[in-house]
Amino acid sequence: MIPLKDTIPSRHFPIVNFLIIVLNVWVFFFEVSLGKSVQDFIQAYGFIPARFTHPEAYNLTFFGGGVVPIFTAMFIHGGWFHIIGNMWFLWIFGDNVEDAMGHGKYLIFYLLCGVAAAITQYGINTVSTIPNIGASGAIAGVMAAYLLMYPRAKILTLIIIIIFVDIIQIPAFIFILFWFALQLVSGLIALPSAHMATGGVAYFAHIGGFATGLLLVWVFKEKRRAEYTDEYLPW
Repeated sequence: MIPLKDTIPSRHFPIVNFLIIVLNVWVFFFEVSLGKSVQDFIQAYGFIPARFTHPEAYNLTFFGGGVVPIFTAMFIHGGWFHIIGNMWFLWIFGDNVEDAMGHGKYLIFYLLCGVAAAITQYGINTVSTIPNIGASGAIAGVMAAYLLMYPRAKILTLIIIIIFVDIIQIPAFIFILFWFALQLVSGLIALPSAHMATGGVAYFAHIGGFATGLLLVWVFKEKRRAEYTDEYLPW
């Protein structure tokens, strides 16, 4: 399922969401410009659990260790599909969440969800030497917030099943819960091999980011938004 558009118009230009997307895209093109040395960049700025488990490994980063890679990792992507998919989902769901929270709160919320996603993935394999990168954990938190704040919204969705292609409206709560169920099932399937030093999708980062979004959404939501009655307009 590929989301194309939602039914909730934002009241203000989502400047923070826009700048987050711009920053992610800029970093990705910087990665592309590095050529073969991009792996050194990812090793230095990606979140590698083993560095936090073994203090002697801290000096392997350009920063000399510390928590900075937890933040930088969420702005690094591993390929065109990775960056396009993440930024498209963020564009679809992020503007309304920022509209409901306000610019400053949305930025803090986004970063907290990203950090929580990294910590969750860390808990699954604390000695992994595979860099965790990508914005999907933070975006999962944004989707969780959207789920709770705009449950009656509709998502115009492209459905592709082998040779069957269609565009339909799906209630936001069904779309997002289905997406989360896929992450949860995929994560549980991958759990037995989580200790192995192999790459792949960080499903538990998605799960951790989503759970954090559910917990924090009402802390960051602007109370005045509850007074608005025209949130559910057709586009």
